[in-house]
Parts: sequence; C-alpha cells; structure tokens
Amino acid sequence: MIGRVLCVMAVVAAFPAMAETKANKLFGAADAPSQQAPMPIGSYAKGCGAGLVELAETGPTWQAMRLSRNRHYGQPDLVDFIGDLSRFARDRLGWAGLYVGDMSQPRGGPMTSGHASHQIGLDADIWMLPPARLDLSRAEREAISSVAVRSADQLSVTRAWTPAHAALLEAAASDPRVDRIFVAAAVKIAMCKTANRSDKKWLQKIRPIYGHDTHFHVRLKCPKGATLCETQKPSVSDLSNGGNGCDDTLMYWVSDAYLHPKPSKEPAPAVRGPRDYTMADLPKQCINVLSSP
Repeated sequence: MIGRVLCVMAVVAAFPAMAETKANKLFGAADAPSQQAPMPIGSYAKGCGAGLVELAETGPTWQAMRLSRNRHYGQPDLVDFIGDLSRFARDRLGWAGLYVGDMSQPRGGPMTSGHASHQIGLDADIWMLPPARLDLSRAEREAISSVAVRSADQLSVTRAWTPAHAALLEAAASDPRVDRIFVAAAVKIAMCKTANRSDKKWLQKIRPIYGHDTHFHVRLKCPKGATLCETQKPSVSDLSNGGNGCDDTLMYWVSDAYLHPKPSKEPAPAVRGPRDYTMADLPKQCINVLSSP
C-alpha cells in the first residue's frame, strides 16, 4: 500500500508537468483515505473526497460486497446513513440487514471502470437482494449476485420486488440527508401505483434511470458546513411545481422511443466523460487530497 501511495504522491509532485495524466489512474492507485478533515470536494461526477471513512467490511446489519474493488469508503454522513438504513431493514422488515455495493474509492475521484459519479463520498449502491446471512466470506462476496427487480422488457417489476423493497426505499427517501435515489423506471412506476401520492416530498426523490435493476443508488445532500461540495440542481417536475415524479415524463423511460430508438443518420458527437478527466479538470483541492498522507 505504501508503495502505491508514494507513487501517487510522486506523480502529483510533478504537477503541472503531469497534468495530462488521467485522474482515474491516480485516484485508483490510492488505497487508503487521506488524513484530512472530511470534505466532499466538487460535484458528484467531478470531484474527490477528503478524509473519507471506510465502511466496515462486516457490521451488525450489513456487509460490504465486491471487496476487491476497494470502493467501500464514504463521508461520515454516508457511513452513518448506511448503518441507520440497515438497522431499519433488520428491525422493521425482518431482513438480516443490507448488502452494500459500491460507494467511493479511498480518496474518491473518477474510477477506471463503472460509475460516472460516486466521486465525493456521498453515493452508495444498495443491493436489492435481501441478505440471507451476514457472514459471507470474501470469496462469496465476489461470487454472489444481486437479484433483478425489473423485467427483461423493462416495463414491469419482477416477482423479486416485494412490499418490503418499497418500504425500504420509502424509508431511505424520507431521510432528510438524502437528496435523491436512482432506480429502474419499472420500480418508480410500481411505487407510484402503491404509494400515497400526496406524500410528495419523499416520492419525488425516487428517480428513474437505466442500469438500476439489481440495486438502488442513494445520493446524499452536501453535509452542513461542506463548503467545497457542489449542491445538485433540482430536476424533474419537482416540489416547486407540486410534483412527485409520477407524471407523464416518467413514462418516457419505458416508451418505445427510449427503449428502441431509431438509428441516427448522423454520428453521435464525442462526449468527454469522467474517465477522460485529468487533474486539471478537477477542483484544485483534489491535488491536496492525493498528496496528503
């Protein structure tokens, strides 16, 4: 570990000569958090995390999954939230607890694979699979898979979706620390059918997006006093308009136009994403996060 951290620090010391080095390579090489006060820096998809906290691999009501990825770090608020939600799953739903997927890397930042966000320590993926037990070995955590709650045609939920899942999501969305939760569109549609739609504040936080059929993605708000954290702008037909996200725009996610788009005659423009970022693209404070012991 020490060797890898020293390598990162050597590259950072050469900045700006090494300014074009991909940021995900630098952050991916750091395997321990910085010894700094906790602070989310930048935005969820363009930033880093100072002083992140490691989620214990196994807790009384959770297990961190896919440990080989080394992505179970977060701001203290996120670690506390996972503890609270997993206790709700045990005490109120009768589950053993929760299986927790990717959070952030030890110092946050862009990743070499997977997520565009999860960069500042305020995002976590919670598996839809209710844990049968919380004593999985490291090898078992690599081999086991979650369960899909969205049908193959993306239009409806599967038999794996239960009232307990809906109650878990409602509890998560009702937490004032939570900004939004990403789920498969079929899940949002199912919840709009069964939830009390007058309870707009929490239901509006449940957001449809592709790629979330086996887990839901919780995103916390910038913590109080986090002056370097960029607050996310509101989206969809939000509370200011009396919306709960169950309007016609929701159906776009299961429309034929979205699921089976017609090929475009024009080539898609190149989009520069998080895996293209260099340190020059990130907030300047991220240099200190990498160079800190």
